[in-house]
Amino acid sequence: MNRERDATSEVASLSSAVYEELKRRLNAGTLRPGQFIDLTALGRELGMSRTPLRDALIRLEIEGFIVVYPRRGVMVRPLQPSDIRDMYQIIGALEASVIEEIPRRFRSSDADRMDSFRTDMTNALAADDFDDYYSANLAFHDVYLELSDNRKLIDTVHTLKERLYDFPRRSTYVKEWERDSMAEHTEICSRLREGDFKGAAAYIRDVHWSFEVQERYIRAYYA
Repeated sequence: MNRERDATSEVASLSSAVYEELKRRLNAGTLRPGQFIDLTALGRELGMSRTPLRDALIRLEIEGFIVVYPRRGVMVRPLQPSDIRDMYQIIGALEASVIEEIPRRFRSSDADRMDSFRTDMTNALAADDFDDYYSANLAFHDVYLELSDNRKLIDTVHTLKERLYDFPRRSTYVKEWERDSMAEHTEICSRLREGDFKGAAAYIRDVHWSFEVQERYIRAYYA
């Protein structure tokens, strides 16, 4: 029994390692959207058997990063406008639901942290530092997301944001979009600081994460 448990644990650990390595390659652009993955060569390169490789691919398929075609192979899934629209709607709905959940937990210190990350975003924009801007942007939203009791919700939002922005990771941004986005972050923080949680939730859902509101910038970013 212990040997079986140890073997299962080892496969899970190997699968996790393969999963992280594939995500790293997607992030770096080594694996490109529309590219088919040579599983035999990949397994040989990583020194992995089919089982952990298969398990990692199943996880990536569920998360929308790849698509498996029977008898054809595994392809890195291109991000279509309809995918982006769906993801924006889901993220907006989930983040808004968190805002509606946390009025009793949100403190002025949380608003202070959001303001601090907003300042970091401003400084990163001025320095044309996309990585720092992106990290501060995620951290801004995580201040209120982490107040939720729903870990699955938080993980889902993080995965969707990875899918939108990390595969492959871009090194540039649409500056006009980010300037407008900075104003939106200021508005979100102000509403939360004032205790207008209903208004903040609506703004996040209907403006900040609205595909229709952001569409011209989205199409420029993903062109």
